[in-house]
This record gives sequence, structure tokens and C-alpha cells, in this order.
Amino acid sequence: MGVKTSGCTGYSYVLEFIDDLAPYEEKPESVIIQDKGVTLVSNEKSLVLLNGSILDYKIKGLNKGFEFINPNVKDQCGCGESFNV
Repeated sequence: MGVKTSGCTGYSYVLEFIDDLAPYEEKPESVIIQDKGVTLVSNEKSLVLLNGSILDYKIKGLNKGFEFINPNVKDQCGCGESFNV
């Protein structure tokens, strides 16, 4: 989980599933958090932008997916794909 420079307002969220932690354990910039049976891999730069965020799984009718609730967001693009802090 992280943040990358993208979109019209600056940043977008990155959420990927990984099968092997070993490559990330070897990288000094990796931050690995384990809690309640979930392992999260990120980096320090992303964690600064994600500080205080909630990652929620929402089901709305037929639509299902993860939603970031980030209190640091100051602005986001009209389509909701990117944000600025």
C-alpha cells in the first residue's frame, strides 16, 4: 500500500497484493506492519501522506471495493482518482 505521483491533483493510492515478503524485507525503505492477521507493506514517504488514514472495504449494491478515508486530503480531482495534501 502506498502513494504515487499521479493524476491532475498530485497523488493516487497504490494497493497491490503480494505473495512474498522477502524482497520487501530486504529494502531499507520498506515499512512492514502486521496486525490482526493482516500484513501491510509500505514505505516511509507514503506513510507520511497516509498518516491517520482508514482503509475500508465497502459494499454498495453490486459494487465492492476498498476506500481510503484520508484526513490529510485537502483537494481531490473531480473523478476521485487523485488527491493533494
